[in-house]
Amino acid sequence: MVVVVANDLPPAVRGRMKLWFTEPRPNVFVSGITDAVSKTVVEYLVDHCPPESGVMIFRSTPEPPGHEIRTIGPTRKDLVNLTGLSLVVETLKS
Repeated sequence: MVVVVANDLPPAVRGRMKLWFTEPRPNVFVSGITDAVSKTVVEYLVDHCPPESGVMIFRSTPEPPGHEIRTIGPTRKDLVNLTGLSLVVETLKS
């Protein structure tokens, strides 16, 4: 499974993503594509998205911990690596 969350994708990339993914909200893409295809999609995003796109990619993997998180440019949420496990930082609002 692959989930892509972006601040703003270029129109050509967004149109291409709609071929493989469901877009439940603007710039949020979800798909159950195979591992081989997901690697190709991630490479495509890395090659075609400028840093200002603010992309966060979640991809399931067969190796522990079972997922991979990659980012392109600054995103709205920060990532923290805790002993090899990538976590998304969520701030609490009081």
